[in-house]
Amino acid sequence: MSLSPIGVFDSGFGGLTVLREMVTALPQYDYLYLGDNARTPYGTRSFETVYHYTLECVTYLFDQGCPLVIVACNTASAKALRTIQQRDLPKMRAGLRVLGVIRPTAEVIGNSTRTGHVGVLGTSGTVASESYPIEIGKFFPDVSVHQQACPLWVPLIENNEHQGDGADFFIQKYLDELIAQSSSIDTILLGCTHYPLLMEKIKAHVAKEVTIIPQGKIVADSLTDYLSRHAEMESKLSRNGTRNFLTTDDAAAFDSKARIFYGAGVASRHIAL
Repeated sequence: MSLSPIGVFDSGFGGLTVLREMVTALPQYDYLYLGDNARTPYGTRSFETVYHYTLECVTYLFDQGCPLVIVACNTASAKALRTIQQRDLPKMRAGLRVLGVIRPTAEVIGNSTRTGHVGVLGTSGTVASESYPIEIGKFFPDVSVHQQACPLWVPLIENNEHQGDGADFFIQKYLDELIAQSSSIDTILLGCTHYPLLMEKIKAHVAKEVTIIPQGKIVADSLTDYLSRHAEMESKLSRNGTRNFLTTDDAAAFDSKARIFYGAGVASRHIAL
C-alpha cells in the first residue's frame, strides 16, 4: 500500500491530543506520528538544540513519504519552525511543507475575548520565545497577552500524577500567577498540547466566566482550511485511513502512556535518529 501520510511531530506525547482532533476532522487521510520521547522535554532546552532536534525529526518524516508535516509542539513551533520554513525547506525537494500550531491559534484567539486580555499558559521555552504575543499582535493588535510558564505541568502529566490531589497545588499556583498579571483576563489559551489533560482541574481553579481554549480543534480546523485552499498538497496525500506511530524511545513505554493523550490504544515502533 503506497502511503503519503500527513506527518505529525511532537517532542513526546502532547501532539497526540492534536492528532486526535485531526483524525476526527479528517479521518480519510493517513497519518504518521513521531514522538521524540528519548530527548524530551524540549521546553527547557536552548533555541539551537530545539531547532536541531526538530529539523532532524521533520526531515525524517519527509524521508518517510510525508509531503506535509505538522509540528504539533508549541516549543518546537516557537523555537524552530520559522527557521526551518525559511532556511531549510528551500534546500529540500520541491513541494514539501511544514506547519505549526502557534500561527493558527493566533489567528483566532482574539475572537474569544470580550475584555481584550488573553492569558497564555505554556512551557518555559514557549513563554521565553515571546511567540504568542508577537503572533497574536499581528492579528489582534488591541489584545493584551499575558503569559505564564508552567514548568511542572508536563512532568505531572507524563508521570500520570495530574489527576491526583497533589497536582492541584501546582495548577492553582500557576493560574494565580497568571491572573495576578491582570484581573481582566477572560480567555486562557492552553499553549502546550499536554495541557488539555488538565482541563477539568483548570476550570475548577478559575472563575466560571473565563473561557479555556485548547489547541487541538483549532489546528484541525486550520488544516482542513489549508487543504481546501491548496489542491496541489491535498492531491499528494494518501487516503487509506491508517494511523502509524513512531517513537525515539522504548515503544512499549510509549504505548502504555499514549492512550492517556490519544484516547485509544496505539502500537508504536522505535526508530533511531
